[in-house]
Amino acid sequence: MALFRLPYSFPSTLPSFFPKILLPVPSFSISCSSKSTPNQLKNNDDNSNTDNPKKSKRLSEQSSWEAKDSEGRDYLYRLGKEADNMNIAVGARAGVIDDLFTGNFLGKDSDIVFDYRQKATRSFEYLQGDYYIAPVFLDKVACHIVKNYLAHLLNVKIPLILGVWGGKGQGKTFQTELIFQAMGIEPVIMSAGELESDRAGEPGKLIRERYRTASQVVQNQGKMSCLMINDIDAGLGRFGNTQMTVNNQIVVGTLMNLSDNPTRVSIGQDWRESDITNRVPIIVTGNDFSTIYAPLIRDGRMEKFYWQPTKEDILNIVHRMYEKDGISKDEVVSIVETFPNQALDFYGALRSRTYDRSISKWIEDIGGIEILGNKLLRRKKNEELPVYTPPQGGYFIEQQTVEALLESGYSLLREQQLIMDTKLSKQYMKNIDD
Repeated sequence: MALFRLPYSFPSTLPSFFPKILLPVPSFSISCSSKSTPNQLKNNDDNSNTDNPKKSKRLSEQSSWEAKDSEGRDYLYRLGKEADNMNIAVGARAGVIDDLFTGNFLGKDSDIVFDYRQKATRSFEYLQGDYYIAPVFLDKVACHIVKNYLAHLLNVKIPLILGVWGGKGQGKTFQTELIFQAMGIEPVIMSAGELESDRAGEPGKLIRERYRTASQVVQNQGKMSCLMINDIDAGLGRFGNTQMTVNNQIVVGTLMNLSDNPTRVSIGQDWRESDITNRVPIIVTGNDFSTIYAPLIRDGRMEKFYWQPTKEDILNIVHRMYEKDGISKDEVVSIVETFPNQALDFYGALRSRTYDRSISKWIEDIGGIEILGNKLLRRKKNEELPVYTPPQGGYFIEQQTVEALLESGYSLLREQQLIMDTKLSKQYMKNIDD
């Protein structure tokens, strides 16, 4: 094999054994064999692409990767547009693209908040201890969840949304979370504060994204999931002369559409027949559903459950709350009878108020309020804080007593009555009617 390099000033008259060709570049290489003949070189030259040098070489005549549609877009464009994963941040993860471009200065994952964004579900590891779940509440929530997971087997119309409503501070959200923990459900939880945005359409899109996230939990992790929206009437309710925004309308329309079509949920991509979302139940809580758009809460879309705990429920819940403090069931009965017609959060506030004296003593033990910031935030690495002793029964010095709970209860009652009697808003807004 001989290799010839033709210089830039190569003579225009070539020897007879070279085919006459045009030189498109100043210099090039020609490889030939001593056994090659002029006819062979001519055949190779005929197969070259010298007639149309601008035409790109196709991978294969049967390949669809370079095929164009009627608008001139190739297969890769359509594939990316129809992709289920709309989060482009996955391209910055190690193993997805070349590790050379992910870098090690921020670790293998250059997108440091990727894991946080992906964890949209809620777990309940913080619910440690023995809590009481009202049987009526458990039956209603569990039945609603199971019915929605068996909707394809039941020949009845099943509402997708369960609306739990009732008075303030009756433990609607906490009881629901206890049921989630007992049933092994990993829900996606939203609040009313996420139902408004400075961008039109964002809250509605967020609800659809969270709904699809709950569906992916069922599909990918094999766990039951649901979408829960707390205090929905605070975000969608109409109170007096409050303004109805575009986002309120879109959120209502989104929830109505989810109720009517729970398996076809779009977040902006093109519709495809294979894009089927798992049906997951929706649970919303609130205080007054009469302020919500009526077609949303109709019986075909939302099943309503009014939660008003009975005296027995209150006694059992409060007893489980105070049991770790050494308070007996009879003492709990006396406390509840002393403060009747109070919500469950009132009795939780009693227990919290009794901790104030212990916390004040703990502040004195660490040196007073003057150095509190240094002790809590800027202490030395090996320096430990004094041990906080909660007011409990048993061998602790600070005992949790019924007298302390009653004293805290009377203090809370005085504050409640003072708010109702003063009504400072009357002084600042004279146009408010009595």
